[in-house]
Amino acid sequence: MTWIKDTFAGSEVGEDGKLKDMARYFAGAMLVMAAFTLAACGGGAGSPGEETTESGSRTIQHAMGTTKVSENPKRVVVLDTGELDSAMTLGVTPVGSVEAVEGLGYPSYLEATDGIENVGTIEQPNLEKIATLEPDLILSSKLRHEKIYDQLSEIAPTVFTETTGVTWKENFEKHAEALNKTDEAEQVKTEYQERIDEFQGAIGEDPPEVSVVRFLPGDTRIYQKESFIGTILEDAGLPRPKPQDVEDFAILNASQELIPKMGGDVVFTTVYGPEKDSTLEEITSDPLWQQLEAVEQGRVYEVSDDLWMLGIGYTAAGGVVDDLEKYLVEEGDE
Repeated sequence: MTWIKDTFAGSEVGEDGKLKDMARYFAGAMLVMAAFTLAACGGGAGSPGEETTESGSRTIQHAMGTTKVSENPKRVVVLDTGELDSAMTLGVTPVGSVEAVEGLGYPSYLEATDGIENVGTIEQPNLEKIATLEPDLILSSKLRHEKIYDQLSEIAPTVFTETTGVTWKENFEKHAEALNKTDEAEQVKTEYQERIDEFQGAIGEDPPEVSVVRFLPGDTRIYQKESFIGTILEDAGLPRPKPQDVEDFAILNASQELIPKMGGDVVFTTVYGPEKDSTLEEITSDPLWQQLEAVEQGRVYEVSDDLWMLGIGYTAAGGVVDDLEKYLVEEGDE
């Protein structure tokens, strides 16, 4: 299960995010074809992937080549948390979405997700369920689902970004293009920049060094700059402690000996999954943790893992900025 932890709990991990155990997908091919047949018998509007809108289609260039997408997709399926955030941010409620891990549900910061059909997990999308939803657009990334791109494309027009995590802004623009929501995307970006400008004005000219630590089952991560959260802290003008001021994703599997690298003026922590299964107690009960200046001064804040780690989109980013304002500005004024 190391692969699940590294890929989906981390959200931004690179080559470890490749799908494995593809036999399950090919074994399910006949189920997918059966779903196609049922859809046709039910009077569906054309074959999967066919242009069905009266207003025509558009050609979208993306990580896997080019794809013709309907003018205004209405039945969208998303296969990662960043794609879900993008769609919801742009006012599109997908008909189907995966969970990060089975049973986890959709990110808690997103509203109005109750009607979205669960189509499996990021690791193992359920192709049969996706087909029965008769989508007119599927969104994901090459990192996550390159090996099943052809199968997905047989179901509906499929648009992939290259990767996830640190490229979330570029990914958002590609999602907006595919959804034909580029004007709305410009407004979203403008509003985000306004929030950043507002925060920078409030934090002043001497902002604190901010550390970010994530506790997972069997793993503690110290986040650096090449991550979703790293880009937001950089946008906000917040300096990082020297071990974290690095153009890399994170220090993985950080042991107690590396606790000094977790220090900063302020430490933000998140916990992935049940707290009892995480490394939280192992790290925070260690004397080295207790000696951190932020711990001694009561400047360690636990924040939402969904928001800070799994969201990977503009709605999540706005929530992170809200947290930064709450803990660094409002509490600092008390």
